[in-house]
Amino acid sequence: MNACPMNASAAAMAAERVMSRCDALAEISETPEYLTRVYLSPEHLRANALVGKWMKGAGMQVWQDGVGNICGRYEGQETGAKALLLGSHLDTVRNAGRYDGMLGVLTAIETVQYLHDRGERLPLAIEIIGFADEEGTRFGITLLGSRGVTGTWPESWITHPDGNSITVGQAMRDIGLNPDRIWQAARDAEDFISYLELHIEQGPCLEQEQLALGVVTAINGARRLNCRFTGEAGHAGTVPMSYRKDALGAAAEWMVFIEQRTPQHSPQLVATVGTLQCHPGAVNVIPGDVALTLDVRGPEDQALAELLSELLTQGEAIALSRGLSFSAEEYYQIPATRCDDALQAALTQAVNSVQGRSLSLPSGAGHDAIAVAERWPVGMLFVRCDRGISHHPAESVTTQDVAQAVQAYVQAVNAVACSQSA
Repeated sequence: MNACPMNASAAAMAAERVMSRCDALAEISETPEYLTRVYLSPEHLRANALVGKWMKGAGMQVWQDGVGNICGRYEGQETGAKALLLGSHLDTVRNAGRYDGMLGVLTAIETVQYLHDRGERLPLAIEIIGFADEEGTRFGITLLGSRGVTGTWPESWITHPDGNSITVGQAMRDIGLNPDRIWQAARDAEDFISYLELHIEQGPCLEQEQLALGVVTAINGARRLNCRFTGEAGHAGTVPMSYRKDALGAAAEWMVFIEQRTPQHSPQLVATVGTLQCHPGAVNVIPGDVALTLDVRGPEDQALAELLSELLTQGEAIALSRGLSFSAEEYYQIPATRCDDALQAALTQAVNSVQGRSLSLPSGAGHDAIAVAERWPVGMLFVRCDRGISHHPAESVTTQDVAQAVQAYVQAVNAVACSQSA
């Protein structure tokens, strides 16, 4: 049996409830001045309890798993059926906005609430997970909640300390979790058919297109490097310009090249020089050594590799032409995560139905879907956010956009559940 489409009136009521619940979750913070909620904190447990209450109100069986995720299950037409997994995260960065992560959990609950209120069941069960830690704020390691579900926790995480030298294992024991039973959070591959995640865009593309919703094609892969130009320091007043080995001049030339060349490769590729340290760092000394970081991201690994290769080759060429040396060391790499074609199609059809047209775009930020995609197909729905601001108190979405998001989400969940149960 297919669920009836959600009408605009029901969507508006659901959106008002989502916005109110986002406000309620924002009150659960370790500081009253700004929103901060980190993994394995008292606030984590309070948020889980509140979300669990809302899940139960939507007719779900609710439990907290071995790594602290809050989970709910709404049975399908047959008890024990495989499930479509929905969710996002409930933790935050420091001084956070109130929609990053939380919006995805609460709109998922509304999809189940809609079915429950009408007494409807789908061919698949629906499970919702409020993941316990996506941001990595407390321990500096990310996707702890979703990697618990996929069973891919490295053993070293248990002994990893936070800023107060409290390890993950000790923090788990402090709130009543058993670090020796983390494996119990892992789900069998047969449990889920696929995973859908709704999230704010955290970028300006939908706003520029005047669209409330968009469909994610891939979560960008990333490479991060420590780079260095080494020249020769000298007196700023006595060394003629033609004799200088100015490391900062070389770095500046390279940065301009990065800015100009990256969009020529692809409008979906981005490259950022985020830090710059100039030595010896005196007003009257020619810089002899400059250390800088490079962050390169894109939705396709091959295109990303080609861009990075060209940028590094140009860095070497600039150094050679100036009589300097250049070095680069990669310290972080994550591959691009491709969203499933069938899930993209279902989301696109739903978005087209709700707003008349759809925009396909990559995600420049990471999400729990990165970990989940290692075991199950994933799809993502983006919701417009004001000026693309995220990880900041000014993070904002409109009730009208959320209403459209819930409408599209209900339609997509129904389509996926019916098509993948066949």
